[in-house]
Amino acid sequence: MVISGSVWCWAILTCVLSYFYNMLTAYAEINWPASSTTTNVWLNRVDTLPLELRTNLKSVWVKIPKDIVKESAFSRAFQMEPIDGKPAVPKGGGRLPKDLKRVMGKVTPDAISSGRYKTAPNRSKYFTDDRKKSDRFFDVNDGTLALSNRTKRSTAYGEYSDRSQIGGPGDAFSAEKLLEPFGVYSPRTEYRRTGEDARTGPRQSESLLVTSTFPLSGDSAHNQAMGHWVGDNSSVILTLTKQYDFNLGAFTESSLWRSVDYGSTYIKLNNKVGSTLACLYVCPTNKRKIMMLSDPELEHSVLISSDEGASFEKHPINFYMDGLLFHPTQENWLLASSPDNKVYSTMDFGRKWQLVSENVTPGRFFWAQTGLDREADMVHMETHISKGRAQYVTCRAQRCTESNRQYLFPGHIDQNSLVVQDNYVFVQVTKSGQASYFVSYMRESFKQIQLPKYCLPKDMHIISTDKKQVFAAVQEWNQNDTYSLYISDSPGVYFTLSLENLRTRREPGGNVLVDMYKVEGINGIFFTNKLVDHEVKTFITYNKGQTWALLQAPNTDVAGNSLHCILPFCSLHLHLDMPVNPYLPGRIFSKDSAPGIIVATGNIGTELSSTSLGMFITSDAGNSWRQIFEEELGVWFLDNGGALVAVSLVATVPIRHIWISLDEGKKWDRHSFSLVPLFLDGALMQPENHIITFTGHLSRISEWQLIKIDYKAIFGRRCMDGDYQTWNLHNKGEPCVMGEKQTFMKRRPGNRCMLTQDYSRVISSEPCICRAYDFECDYGYERQADGNCSPAFWFDPNTVPRSCSTSQNYLNSTGYRKVLSNNCKEGGKDVYSPRKQHCSPRPPRGLRLTTSHGDLTANLGSNITFLVHLDDGNSLWTHIQLDFGDGITVMYNLSRRGDGIKHSYRAPGIFRVTAHAENSQGYDSSSMFLHITSPVERVYLSAPIVAIRKKEANLTAVVWPVHQRTLTFFWWFENSSESLITLGGSIAYTFQKEGMNRVIVQVSSGCNILQDTKVIIVKEFFKSLLLSFSPTLDEHNPDIPEWREDVGRVVRTAVSQVSGFPEEQLLVSLFPGVPTTAELFILPETQLSEHGKGNEEGLVSISDILINALNQGLIQFELKPDTQIIVYITQLTSAPLVDSNPIHSSSAMLMSLSVAFVGLVAFFIFKFKRKIPWIHVQAEENQEKEPERIGTVRQNNTMSKMKHSEFPSEKELTEKELEARTRGEDGRNGERVITREFPTCTNV
Repeated sequence: MVISGSVWCWAILTCVLSYFYNMLTAYAEINWPASSTTTNVWLNRVDTLPLELRTNLKSVWVKIPKDIVKESAFSRAFQMEPIDGKPAVPKGGGRLPKDLKRVMGKVTPDAISSGRYKTAPNRSKYFTDDRKKSDRFFDVNDGTLALSNRTKRSTAYGEYSDRSQIGGPGDAFSAEKLLEPFGVYSPRTEYRRTGEDARTGPRQSESLLVTSTFPLSGDSAHNQAMGHWVGDNSSVILTLTKQYDFNLGAFTESSLWRSVDYGSTYIKLNNKVGSTLACLYVCPTNKRKIMMLSDPELEHSVLISSDEGASFEKHPINFYMDGLLFHPTQENWLLASSPDNKVYSTMDFGRKWQLVSENVTPGRFFWAQTGLDREADMVHMETHISKGRAQYVTCRAQRCTESNRQYLFPGHIDQNSLVVQDNYVFVQVTKSGQASYFVSYMRESFKQIQLPKYCLPKDMHIISTDKKQVFAAVQEWNQNDTYSLYISDSPGVYFTLSLENLRTRREPGGNVLVDMYKVEGINGIFFTNKLVDHEVKTFITYNKGQTWALLQAPNTDVAGNSLHCILPFCSLHLHLDMPVNPYLPGRIFSKDSAPGIIVATGNIGTELSSTSLGMFITSDAGNSWRQIFEEELGVWFLDNGGALVAVSLVATVPIRHIWISLDEGKKWDRHSFSLVPLFLDGALMQPENHIITFTGHLSRISEWQLIKIDYKAIFGRRCMDGDYQTWNLHNKGEPCVMGEKQTFMKRRPGNRCMLTQDYSRVISSEPCICRAYDFECDYGYERQADGNCSPAFWFDPNTVPRSCSTSQNYLNSTGYRKVLSNNCKEGGKDVYSPRKQHCSPRPPRGLRLTTSHGDLTANLGSNITFLVHLDDGNSLWTHIQLDFGDGITVMYNLSRRGDGIKHSYRAPGIFRVTAHAENSQGYDSSSMFLHITSPVERVYLSAPIVAIRKKEANLTAVVWPVHQRTLTFFWWFENSSESLITLGGSIAYTFQKEGMNRVIVQVSSGCNILQDTKVIIVKEFFKSLLLSFSPTLDEHNPDIPEWREDVGRVVRTAVSQVSGFPEEQLLVSLFPGVPTTAELFILPETQLSEHGKGNEEGLVSISDILINALNQGLIQFELKPDTQIIVYITQLTSAPLVDSNPIHSSSAMLMSLSVAFVGLVAFFIFKFKRKIPWIHVQAEENQEKEPERIGTVRQNNTMSKMKHSEFPSEKELTEKELEARTRGEDGRNGERVITREFPTCTNV
């Protein structure tokens, strides 16, 4: 029992001691001075404290004996920087607080997730008490105790830890080993050095970083995130996370988080916004204004905030928004696009929207440029009108009706070609497979871009328009995977070659990316990657592309070992591509506030490689380089100078360290920013606030982690005069760069002072005397091997400007033009500037006449702009005479009408347009044939329904409206797949087989094609009779094909019933127009005798019987109740009859026999019309219903209806019949449309 009691005593004593030991040796972050005998420990983990003490604890400090503190053991956390030689101890350090009862009020659990601090934090304002899970952690803050759940994956950070940094095997009882189970964050900062510095001894790091981690609880399923600093100096950060379902193709969830303390804590705003959000936009001119777009699959609305997201207004919209464009100066003006190619505008930051235009090419709309456009609300747009064709349109955002629109480019442009950038507007026009490019400078009229004559571009991309000069990448006719770099003059018209075979890459969407990078902060420096003998090499220019050179590789590697890389066989090569992720740095970057410092990813060798990559830096604008890392890292500027931060960007490897350099990359200190390794997704940099926000995940299924890193304490003070040094810009020792000597000021490397954003970088600039180095080759000249510029073989250097008058002088190029923005000054003998020469009189030469859109066809009534171009000649004294070919001629001076002459044609046809240029020295002329067309509305195939085998039959396609030789006719006969093509509407064709033959005709007028079809019965012979009807039938004649077919069928049945002949041997065809007439065809039997003579005689007897029946009025039919129509015989034709008339072939020869008869009938009607009642009635009725006539129609006539009183005389009929016979043999040439004219039908 004694032993048992002793055991129990020892057990109780052990528990008590363990209890108090756990209270005082919890999760700590340590700071100590070198001479102190104790270490201050800030307790951050208190889950071992009693509940009653935990709920009231404010701050606790305890002492730990020095003998358990070993500096070598602390290798994973921050060391707190001494301030003025004293340790940085949190407020209240070294003693227990007097008041342990102070607690903070509660906040709803869905409003805040607690943050986790790695150093003594002072900014937390909220806490939540959630006791549902046992695995919890606390943040002990100044006045706050925050409790939140920790998931299992959050606590398992040890599996990612670099165990080599914790301590050696012999370090059995280190402070880190003691505190590691409680998650201690060790305070030592590691360091590394580059080059020769790597061989020296270590130095003591004094950097101080303050970090905090905030998990976005509940968003573990969200796979997209967007973060924004709201303002340059604001403390507000907005983060939008979304879950995108790839199966549904839509967003299913979203969360909006807001921080007001630079990212220490975040509040979830889902209850405020109340919608699933798709996008978040920050106004660039007033970052306090926020606009968010709700998920359009759920609702169409925008949420607006004017107070950095503190409150929101929700406004519905009536369209599907997929993009926003902010105005460059007006914070409330926006343009929005929709997937149905519409553009909308708002002038009150999204509260009200108005449609600007439809049919806008996606991404091809632009706001006005300040100082260039007349109205600030001007919108530049590309609107597509047909496949591959578009128009350049400008209008005001709120007044964009058709009457208020302007079409500044005369003609159509290629779709997806409009670019409005700075002072320039670019468009592309393709004609016959060859692209031409046009530019407008300072919103003046468009001029065609002049590339070298035989460049023959296949593609062109604008790279830069800075400093009033255009850099363009052009793919020439003989290039496939590379482009050439061309540089323009100031107006962007004349381009010269700078460098060939630039490396390009094509994005998945089809966009071409050119490997070229412009250095920020210094004018005229560019990098590019060029293909040389199948190897990609990096080149640099210091004079905007006039000369290029390879990059000199570093002398040593990162470890200080010598490198033997000798130009041109070996050099430094850089990757110049920009990041796809906007929250990660590019592979090369520079900054305006840090001129001369360039950091890039690259390799050393004979060519650019994607392996063996390292990080390189230059502090003198590319003259000399140093290697800073042996692997690729992401690097950012920490401030406005040479302070840098680097982090690993390998997506599959989690990180918890960053590297910081304060001396332009010469020495790097490694700092831990997280206990648990983080899969980094992106970073938000705010150099003005000296804060970095990392976004990432602890695992692939964890929630988003936002880690704030405050590095303000790195810079202990503001920079003073003694903290700066100067450096001179040069190019391989040459002090004159871009025509001047420049001296820059920068912070001395290693000085830990804070640079102000507005400190002066350039302290002196002195112009240099102009040399060849400051000039590039002018248009038409090429750089030779000796460096001189000589005329190209296709260029005439003696060409005089057209505007040069006889009494004037002009500046003739010497083959050189000064590099734009070069500041050199002329001195001594000037051999590069243009020379003044006298204008000599010249005759006009090289006159060319074109239309603005380049086509040789136009629609009737459209405005056509004719352009006259003169290669040589005095345009001031040259007069142009322009004959449009329709009887209208204009005269003007060429220099005064550079925008062309507009003309509209009133009739279709082919017109010869002629331009004649003349001055006192001579003349020149040019012509073109222009096709003016109008759409074909209707086509009718006029053809006999019966034709004689092996005899020509004339067919005519009659079109409305009538065209003058501007149509193309396609004919198909006898089921043939090959068509016959004519330019006229008539054709003569010989059928070879008896039976049913289908004829198809198509009429083509531009893009308009119409068709008509007829079936023709081919026989060896036949008889036909002309029929007329009671005048009552004309009152019911709608003159449409279907009605004529139905009446013909009824008449055939009536004839068959009266005569007893089978309907198969009878055909009735009604002619168009009124009075209503028809032709009755009597066909032979299908089985003919050997010679067919008996059948022919039988047809004659049948026709006699039918004539008697018709004369007796026996053949009639009922049109409608109480309306009986009698069929009469008009005249008899002899068969077989082969007629050249296009309507029917059996009645033309009878026309001459009927002329005299018709004349007598007309006379009889005139004299005795009172005795014939129905004749009088018809004459009165025809005053209201004009009969349609089918007359001798040429291409310039119309198929108009003709009044009864306007019927031609006997003489006119005779002349037309003779003309028809004469032209019948020429019908197959298709030159005219010939139809026949029928007399007024009367009873005989």
